[in-house]
Amino acid sequence: MDRSEATRMVLEVQGIDPERFGIEWVSSAEAPRFAEVVTTFTEKIRSIGPNPIPRRTAVAPAAQASGTAR
Repeated sequence: MDRSEATRMVLEVQGIDPERFGIEWVSSAEAPRFAEVVTTFTEKIRSIGPNPIPRRTAVAPAAQASGTAR
């Protein structure tokens, strides 16, 4: 099992569609290919829809330590 497969498994366990993860190797000399990879992945994510996991608000470390975090 390679790292990308392991990452997909972790995402699935966390309730995140593993299709939201992608990895491609693109050389710095391949600007058109980079644009194509990013565009294709962006379209894929848009077709999947919004992230099902709600956003959490950040809590400042000082608020956590003092117990004032909500």
